[in-house]
This record gives sequence, structure tokens and C-alpha cells, in this order.
Amino acid sequence: MNDKILVIDDDPSFTEIVQHSLLTEGYSVTTAPDGQEGIRQFFESHPDLIILDITMPRLNGYQVCQRVREMADTPIIMLSALGREEDVIKGLDYGADDYLTKPFRTGELLARVRATLRRSRDEIVLPKNLIYRDNYLFIDLETRRIEANGKAVRLTPTEYKLLELLVKNKGRIIEARQILEKVWGFEYIDDIDYLRVYIWHLRRKLEPDPKNPIYLLNEQYVGYRFESQV
Repeated sequence: MNDKILVIDDDPSFTEIVQHSLLTEGYSVTTAPDGQEGIRQFFESHPDLIILDITMPRLNGYQVCQRVREMADTPIIMLSALGREEDVIKGLDYGADDYLTKPFRTGELLARVRATLRRSRDEIVLPKNLIYRDNYLFIDLETRRIEANGKAVRLTPTEYKLLELLVKNKGRIIEARQILEKVWGFEYIDDIDYLRVYIWHLRRKLEPDPKNPIYLLNEQYVGYRFESQV
């Protein structure tokens, strides 16, 4: 396997448990006890994945995530005892690819690690010139160029995959579990609330009025669709 994982957490007992679990699965693991050291280790080890706590001394997880995102698309799983929906959304705002609330089972973390690494390697095969354009929103999924109201929008790799799936199927409802499986993997097919949070986050980035969406629409108890405005 030999994937390199950087674990940044100020709780040594927790870090030891996570490190042991990852090593047992064949991953190469580097650890850091705070955000500042985590940034240094990121430059030094060039990890394939970062597991990142939020509440830490020196630099917190949000700051570390933001700095990493300024330089790379390295997948990031945020870990925190902060489990409110607004905390999850804040993590996504800073560029996290996944968010896991403490406490959690080791098996769940390992499943998320496998799924996140798999997503980061999956290549999206797109038809040429896959472009959506109206007076407010511009999407070019081939070049990953997105603009809302004339301003560039930055999405994480996971957000791109979610938007790509919906745009390629514009006008058609896709069942929630089908979206979860195609974008995140089969490990996530029961995490309906997780999808809802991601849709809300995309709406905040793309919609003129996120509370009254016109692009990313849901059919209650069924799924979601991208609605063209042209």
C-alpha cells in the first residue's frame, strides 16, 4: 500500500491509537503534535492524506487546512469533538474533504481513509467542452473553472465530483444513496445527512440565494438534481 498519512493532533494517546491502526493496515504514518509542526511535516513528508484535529495549540486545524489548500489538493479528513452542522460546514469552507466527529470507531476512520484516498485517485472522464453558462453561473468541468456572479469559485476535489455528477445529469433527479456511492463510495450510502450538508455548502458557494436555490434542487425523500436556467 505505502500511502503516506500525516496525523496532526495534540492528544498523544489518541494519536498513538490512530497511528497503530494505520500502520496495521500498511500505511506509512507521520505525526505532529500541533498545527505549526503539522505544516512543517507536510512540506517534509508530502503525504497522500492528512488526518487533522481542529482544536490545537499554535495553529488550529482550520488554519492548517487553509494553508495546505493554498498550496495543494492533498485530501484532508478533519477530526473534532465539535459535531454541530455549522462546525462541519466551517471545516468544508476551509477545504476539508471529510469530517469525522469524535468519538468514533477505528473501523469507521479506516473506511473513511480508504474512501478518501480512492476518491483522490479516481479520474473523472468528461466529454469535451462540458460547459454550463447563464447570466449568473459559469461551469467548465473540463478545466475546473467555475464562476458565480463573475467571481471565481474554488471547490475541493470532492465538491467537484459532486457538482460534476449533478451537472452531467442536469434536469434528472439522482437518488441520494446513488450520489453518496458515486461520489464518496459505498461506505457512505447511509449518510444522508452528510450529503445534505455538502449540498448546502455548495449552495452557499454557487447560488444567488442559498436559502432559495435555483440550481441545486432536492426532491424530498428522493434525491437531488441540477436545474438549468437556460
